[in-house]
Amino acid sequence: MFSVLPLLVGLVFAAASLTPSLIPRDWLMQGLLVGGSLAAGYVITQFVLALWRALELPVLKGRPARIAHALLAVPVLVVFGRGVILSGVWQNSIRSRMGMPDLEVNNTAKMLLLALVVFLLLFVIGKAIEALFHLLRLRLARYIPARSANVLGLLLAALIVVTLTRDGVVNGAMRIADGSFVAAQHLTDPNVAPPTEPWQSGSAVSNSVWDLMGKPGRDFVLGGPRASAISAFTGRPAKEPLRIYIGLAQDRQPEARAQLAFAEMLRVGAFDRKVLVVASPTGTGWMDPASYDALEYIHGGDVATVAVQYSYLMSPLALIFETEAGLDQITALMRLVYEHWRHLPAEQRPRLYLHGISLGAWSSMHSFNPFQMMNEPVDGAFWVGPPFPSTLWRQANAARLPGSPFVLPEVDDSEVIRYASQFQPPDRSGRPWGRLRMLFLQYASDPIVFYDPTSLWRAPEWMREPLAPDVSPRLSFTPVVTQLQLTVDMLVSTSAPPGFGHTYHAHDYIDGWISVTDPEGWTATETERLKSICGQNGKYGCENR
Repeated sequence: MFSVLPLLVGLVFAAASLTPSLIPRDWLMQGLLVGGSLAAGYVITQFVLALWRALELPVLKGRPARIAHALLAVPVLVVFGRGVILSGVWQNSIRSRMGMPDLEVNNTAKMLLLALVVFLLLFVIGKAIEALFHLLRLRLARYIPARSANVLGLLLAALIVVTLTRDGVVNGAMRIADGSFVAAQHLTDPNVAPPTEPWQSGSAVSNSVWDLMGKPGRDFVLGGPRASAISAFTGRPAKEPLRIYIGLAQDRQPEARAQLAFAEMLRVGAFDRKVLVVASPTGTGWMDPASYDALEYIHGGDVATVAVQYSYLMSPLALIFETEAGLDQITALMRLVYEHWRHLPAEQRPRLYLHGISLGAWSSMHSFNPFQMMNEPVDGAFWVGPPFPSTLWRQANAARLPGSPFVLPEVDDSEVIRYASQFQPPDRSGRPWGRLRMLFLQYASDPIVFYDPTSLWRAPEWMREPLAPDVSPRLSFTPVVTQLQLTVDMLVSTSAPPGFGHTYHAHDYIDGWISVTDPEGWTATETERLKSICGQNGKYGCENR
């Protein structure tokens, strides 16, 4: 039933998939990855053999083939067995760096059983595809030479599978996922009443409709510190922070949602604040309280933040299937805000910053138009966990100084663009900032940032350099398998504890905001005090105890 050579190659792929990558994997994700890698090696080898036979090239048969398979089987089984034995050690080499407990020893059996189930399921699907190939080549052989029929049948089978998968299975799954997220967005807790203060989004006089705001927006509007908590922390008078949010359900058109947000900004006096932040949410519309809480403490509540939701999907899914949604939304909003801001008297207008996390960072970067803003630039930008396709981020990386690491580059004299991580603060060089301050916060263990499509056939650039402290020294490159590992890493990127992977810690937001916004009169003592109430006990936001 099984072909021996493809199975042996699949076992090599499976053994390689047991090595560590960027995010620790539990037995469930490891089992899915091992089964998928085994199937990938099997299918790739079968495809090569099918193409070989289709071209009617010579192959080993009979006793020579059995001897060759037996000779190959011994080292392959040794390699796979070694991988299974060491898999726990390899995973713990990441977990220890992230402060996570070691894996339980009884997980190996569950992992192997799941891998077998996944492989068998994929194998059955593969046999169905093989049957399709044979059907097509036999039909074509009636009209064209056998060799041409074999090659064309193989290509047609591949095209049919790709088309059905993309347009049928994937799109159908996306419609189901999108519908479930839409339903979840409208599950309003009856115990959570709309805001009553007129300056809050979702209140009775607001342009933002509470029931259409979605749970991420409601959490953002109701969360965060009030003026009394900020004043208790700083010992100085504080203002109520303004949080403006428009939900995706409020209008189908991004321009209309942007107009509503802009009208809300004018209504509540957002342009009268000291600091104005145009923020882009993550794919689901989530606004990380670790970032916004910290900023409001740092500036005594004299902050207005505006955001508009553009998707219901998680960022990795929205990145693939709703690529333009976030770009269109933040561009429409930024155009309105910037045009109004730049016509205000320079001495009266707020300091204007762009901000985004994850997919929000990518879309926020897209709204930064240097040709439009060259004469009147914004004050700065703070982008966190920028996804790997981000054009501006890639351009900045390409301009890094020779010898500076790919995961934490240095660009020119660091006057305009800086990078920071949990181990390297933004002001570590001691050099002064210029007029415009743009900061990227990224962790070397974040696969959303450092996924590389070319890892299908070559090691990513960051893997060819000395590895960062949050990356396992056991990490290694294997064609195809590394691509699968990084794909799985992206799916579970937020399962890492705060300060690793795609889970950004409040302490790093604090350092970032202080560096980018340069708060007047702020002291190092206040920084440490703020860190003591932010991101504690696994919570995202800040609590003034």
